[in-house]
Amino acid sequence: MLKAKVHITLKSGVLDPQGKAVEHALIGLGFPGVGGVRQGKYIEVDLPEQRDKSKAKSQVEDMCKALLANTVIENYNVEVVD
Repeated sequence: MLKAKVHITLKSGVLDPQGKAVEHALIGLGFPGVGGVRQGKYIEVDLPEQRDKSKAKSQVEDMCKALLANTVIENYNVEVVD
């Protein structure tokens, strides 16, 4: 069985209020020198019927374009593993 690991992040230049909130919280907790925190999403998709890694990656990239990522403001990276 193959598994796809999808990392989704905001494109550079897109404001990230959640990342900024995390940055401020870390500084408030005593972690000085923290900056540029960006928050993203991580999604795992099991592909029990797929055996071909190339086809699996293409299939999950289609899923990202259709639903998982907002391609206007987000980038995504797909990794397929056994």
